[in-house]
Amino acid sequence: MNLSPAAAARVAFIAAKQGKPAALRLAVEGGGCSGFQYRFGLAESIDDDDLVVETDGVKLVVDPVSLDLVAGSTVDFVDSLGGSAFKVENPQAAAGCGCGSSFAV
Repeated sequence: MNLSPAAAARVAFIAAKQGKPAALRLAVEGGGCSGFQYRFGLAESIDDDDLVVETDGVKLVVDPVSLDLVAGSTVDFVDSLGGSAFKVENPQAAAGCGCGSSFAV
């Protein structure tokens, strides 16, 4: 798992505005148009069995169940004319949707 410098900077910005620790939780839930969908949020807590990786002082937190579906992925932040969003580059995803928020394995 990797957190890009652009994603780390965005998490740090959001966390500072909200007065919370700079830790992004990535979870995978059932649903979305392709079968699974990514869920992002500031991590309220970090469990002992969570995977934690750090980039530029910002943590990416992934629970063990989600990790099976996103292992080897990179979380990036894309800011373009079409909008701004966190994006997961998941090598395990066999298919995805146009919005990039759901995938199939």
